[in-house]
Amino acid sequence: MDSFTISNIPRGSNRLWVHFSSLCFISFLGIYLLHKEYKVVLMKRIQQLRNLRNQPSQLTVLVRQVPLCDEHKSLSCSVDHFFSKYHPNAYHSYQILYAGNNLEELPVAFVTFRSRWDAALAAQTQQHPNPLLWITQMAPEPRDVLWKNLSIPYKHLVLYRTGVIVTEILFTIFFAIPVTAVQGITQFEKLKKWFPPAMAVQLIPGLSSVITGYLPSVILSGFVYVVPFVMKGMARIAGYVSRSQQEQKASNMVFYFLMGNVFFLTVLSGSLLDQIGKTFIHPKDVPSRLATAVSAQADFFMTYILASGLSGFSLEILQPGLLTWDALKIRTWGRGKKKSNYLSSFPYYRVIPFVSLFLLVGIVYSIIAPLLLPFLVVYFLLGYVVFINQMQDVYETTYETCGQYWPHLHHHVVVAIIIMQITMIGLFGLKSKPSASFATIPLLVFTIAYNEYSKFRFLPTFYTCSVKDAKDNDEFDKDGPSDAACREAIDAYRPPSLPQVCVGMEESTSTQPLLSSIS
Repeated sequence: MDSFTISNIPRGSNRLWVHFSSLCFISFLGIYLLHKEYKVVLMKRIQQLRNLRNQPSQLTVLVRQVPLCDEHKSLSCSVDHFFSKYHPNAYHSYQILYAGNNLEELPVAFVTFRSRWDAALAAQTQQHPNPLLWITQMAPEPRDVLWKNLSIPYKHLVLYRTGVIVTEILFTIFFAIPVTAVQGITQFEKLKKWFPPAMAVQLIPGLSSVITGYLPSVILSGFVYVVPFVMKGMARIAGYVSRSQQEQKASNMVFYFLMGNVFFLTVLSGSLLDQIGKTFIHPKDVPSRLATAVSAQADFFMTYILASGLSGFSLEILQPGLLTWDALKIRTWGRGKKKSNYLSSFPYYRVIPFVSLFLLVGIVYSIIAPLLLPFLVVYFLLGYVVFINQMQDVYETTYETCGQYWPHLHHHVVVAIIIMQITMIGLFGLKSKPSASFATIPLLVFTIAYNEYSKFRFLPTFYTCSVKDAKDNDEFDKDGPSDAACREAIDAYRPPSLPQVCVGMEESTSTQPLLSSIS
């Protein structure tokens, strides 16, 4: 492995300009492919929204922080009066949410409009001078709604999400202990000084190579296996109103955890405290320290990719975690209960962060140690085969993402390109080629500028439905959605636990309670 790394090039050699050219090629190619894919994904998203235009979510707006009606002291009355007055030609009907057996009204309602255009306008405009009243957003599709989270007061969400961020930081710091300990195994010479009995390993031929080479990757893979489930639990506490938002939050949390604890902590763990101290004292030396640390860990990441590929995809096919959980449930608290036929949805929060991590490793090492890339190619080919099978035959589609995960992947790849460029600035400096380091800085600035451009050009369309697209979808139905479609839309926002009864509903009237009981 060491024979095919940049470390073999002599200091000051002009051959380093070949690596600089490769850096420019990979950076510009990556940005070009990202830009091209962003435009394609955007078109596919708009087409998907058009294909799904009959979904009730395109006619319905989720309203939170509904104030009491001054006259009748009722939330239901307040919703009806407000939208009848301020959206007289667009408003169709509403459903108020209730909590508890005493049918206590919640300040949350689903409001249906007569067209997708009206719903899009209402969802994306401020309804009241006080921005903390009459908060509107497009409703998630009914099967995507997390009903219990709708009972959380909107003003408490800041505290909930702050608590999640603090917990995530503490968990990351705590997890640094086993990761650092695992990386200590890879540095056998230092390990012998800290723990002299470890020298006994050298008595068995080849054992030290297995322990220092493959064992750390296996142990780290075992530790990291539980991380997505912990992050998913944290995201549940954050109070998101839909599964898709919750899983996107969990996916991002897992990625940044992996980037911090698996990538950065791995490359710095040899002398972690010393590296952190020097970083604070000499921040301008960060690129050179990062370059030195990254180039020294190519062997570890090669074995980590192999370990993750062999173990991770095997576990994905066999699903031992779910099988064990079901077995425990049947024999303990689920004894005697009817077994649910529910199928798991595709675990975006488990898959996307690890794909992004290996993209990060591949991009950063593409110039430093290109021999790593064939192992990544095998990893992605194997992953493609496994997950095509899982999506077709194992997992159930529980909600439509309409491409909402692409902006996260785009951001992860841009972060990887930026880390690669910073690392190469340090490496060119270590190789006594400061001119190449300075020439890389404009490349770094261009990448950051492109990322900011993408946020303005593409990102908003992934989180809102433009009024143009909404109007175009209405025109596909000639006269727009029918009155029956509006009635079906509002009736769709009923929790699965309640029976689907037929309710005669006049316009602008409340219907049956949506929540029978919320703790």
